[in-house]
Amino acid sequence: MGLVSAIWLILLGVLGASSLIIAKKPDARQIIAKLAPYQGWIGAVSALWGVWGLVRAVLNLGILGSAPLAWITMVAVALVQTCLGLILGIGVLKTFIKHPEAQRRMDETLTQLAPQQGAFGLAAIGWGVWSLISSFL
Repeated sequence: MGLVSAIWLILLGVLGASSLIIAKKPDARQIIAKLAPYQGWIGAVSALWGVWGLVRAVLNLGILGSAPLAWITMVAVALVQTCLGLILGIGVLKTFIKHPEAQRRMDETLTQLAPQQGAFGLAAIGWGVWSLISSFL
């Protein structure tokens, strides 16, 4: 995972865990407020990029034997990115998906994922920091 992807994941995590972060550090409200207008697009791009990451993980299943930590990181990052991206970007994604059944399924998925938004946000920050560190190793 590259440097830009790691930073993107950390930003996604900050948006996902914004309520938890603001509760601990009220000063962070101003910084997070600057990102909030772009939350939907950041989420939509992240959801699509996360799905692509899952496809890449399946296509690279062969590295599981030689580099299991790298493969597990790839899968975990892709899952967190997909879930958090759906939570944050569902409004933007719905503007492109007009089929009523697909929108209903997206709403059902959101209902299941939304209670874990803070946890997904913290996980994204953690995986982003890990990816940032591991990109330098």
